[in-house]
Amino acid sequence: MNLGNQTAIAERRAAGSSFYAGMRVLPKPEREAMYAIYAFCREVDDIADDQQGDRAARASQLDRWRADVDAIYAGGDPGQAAFLAEPVARFALDRADFHAVIDGMAMDVDRDIRWPPAAELDLYCDRVASAVGRLSVKVFGMDEEPGRDLAHHLGRALQLTNILRDIDEDAAIGRVYLPGEAITATGIVFTTPEQVVGDPRIDAVARAVAAQAEAHFATARAILAERPRGHLIAPRLMAIAYAKILARMEAAGWAPPRHRVKVSKLGLMVTALRLLVTR
Repeated sequence: MNLGNQTAIAERRAAGSSFYAGMRVLPKPEREAMYAIYAFCREVDDIADDQQGDRAARASQLDRWRADVDAIYAGGDPGQAAFLAEPVARFALDRADFHAVIDGMAMDVDRDIRWPPAAELDLYCDRVASAVGRLSVKVFGMDEEPGRDLAHHLGRALQLTNILRDIDEDAAIGRVYLPGEAITATGIVFTTPEQVVGDPRIDAVARAVAAQAEAHFATARAILAERPRGHLIAPRLMAIAYAKILARMEAAGWAPPRHRVKVSKLGLMVTALRLLVTR
């Protein structure tokens, strides 16, 4: 498959994302690099979420991605990761961040994560979200210190918001990402995922996680308010959109029955246009 076809496929995968509006307004090299990063994340995430696949086979697929990413940096044949070679070279993307994303997906493949300790949850958020942020801020052209800080805080804020939004969907496939210490503190007993998230006391757990997300959003907004160097419409857009989702969930609460809050694609486009005008 030639590079043009790979880029087109990457864009099609990104088009279904709530991040697409922010990526679409980037200059072409940055835009195509973000499409490639997003496509990579979708590929390995699909492996992690394949409920029909054998765990050993899925782990082997992730190992193949690690080897192909390594080949980019070693000058070998990158195989299925070939579409990442240009962004890696142009933006000096760190191999360790690609590995971190794969390692995060491997956590889901190794077992269904249920009520992890807070430290494990933070590690998971770093791998599946903040590592993606660390790749992204290099594409955005940010300086190292504010870029890493933004990736750390905004990545965690977005991932915690996703966890709070997807409580029921995750429980249906045997996963509960809410921290075990907070669940135990409410008196909820670890039984089945459905029973745990179906307990009305889960609202207190979710609100504690929401407070953590809010703190990360606040720090991310403070970093962005300093107007650091870079193409920052995408992170500004995500900070605005997901903070609104979190606020809507907090207003509704997490006591069952819950209704999943969705992102308005039209609203994202309008916000992106406003950010373009006011930047």
